[in-house]
Formats: sequence, C-alpha cells, structure tokens
Amino acid sequence: MRLGKGRMRDGWGLGAFMAGNRGHGRLRVAPGSTLMHLAMWGLVFCSLLLPAPAAATQGHGGPEGLYVHQLSHVFFCLSMGILIYWLRAMALTRKPGWRYIGYSAFLFILWSADAFTVHLLDEQLLLVSRERVGIWTLHIHTEGAGSPLGVLYYLAKLDHLICVPAMACLYLGLKRLSGDGADEPTAEDPS
Repeated sequence: MRLGKGRMRDGWGLGAFMAGNRGHGRLRVAPGSTLMHLAMWGLVFCSLLLPAPAAATQGHGGPEGLYVHQLSHVFFCLSMGILIYWLRAMALTRKPGWRYIGYSAFLFILWSADAFTVHLLDEQLLLVSRERVGIWTLHIHTEGAGSPLGVLYYLAKLDHLICVPAMACLYLGLKRLSGDGADEPTAEDPS
C-alpha cells in the first residue's frame, strides 16, 4: 500500500525483499527493529572505547603521489567551475535542486583550494611542521615567532567546515531533483 512519495506501509525486512517487494531496489529494515538499535549502539560504544586519530587532510608519501594529488585538486576546481558555468548558462539555477548543486560546487571549489593550501604548506614547501603533544594537543611550528602562517594553517586544517556543508547542499539538491517527478502518476502506478 502506498502512502505517498514512494513510501510503503508493508514490505519491511528480508522476507518481503525475497518475496519480490523490493521498494525501489532498496532493502529496508524496520525503523524500530532491535537489531538496528543493537548495531547502532555497538558501533557508538566501540568508537568511544577504541579511538583513533582522524586527520582532516591526509599526508602523501613521496613527491610523485603529492604532485598527482595536487593536480587532482586543480582539476577538481576546474571541473566544479565548469559545472557552475553550465548551470548558469542553461538557466538551471532557477530550479531549487540545481541551485543547491551549484552551491555545493562552489563550496567544493573552496574545499579543494583549502586542501591544496594545506598540502602546499606542510608537504611541499615545508613551511609548517606539527608535533603531537597529547591526544587533544597539537603544536604547530612555523618560521618566526608570531607568524600568521600558523593561524592560516590551523584554519585551513578545518576543511571539514567547508566540505560537510558542500555535501549537505549536494544531498539537498539531489533530493529535490529526485522528487521533481515523484507526484506524477506513471503507467505502472495509476493512482
């Protein structure tokens, strides 16, 4: 039974999946299932007990890997710039879904330029070095005391503050685009 916008009341679990009720190709688990809660809390518990460092930007061994990675940042910025250009040239930014995708492309350009800067400062030019003092403490060393380069490096390492909103805008844009034709009846679903 359909409830609107592709949601179905019955057909939860593996039995319904095996019986042919696939729900748009996705295997669905009932929201209140005990297994889902147990898995979620087990993951939270393990991540709290077994922490590992999660660097915002990754390091690269050897100059070849770094050069290729830096060129990929430049290529990605150009690709997102071309996407923004075509979205505007074809007047697609008038539709909310495409507008969000344009915002995400702009934020991805900022993120890629930020990551490029971090790699440049600490791996290519070697102007910045880091020293882990404790689990929550990291010292940033630069040439000259009071150099604004340390502050720039610290702020640039917070690249997730750009990347996460970019991914959220991309998600919202794709969600809006996928919902554009959802209300129209099809030949298979005459209701």
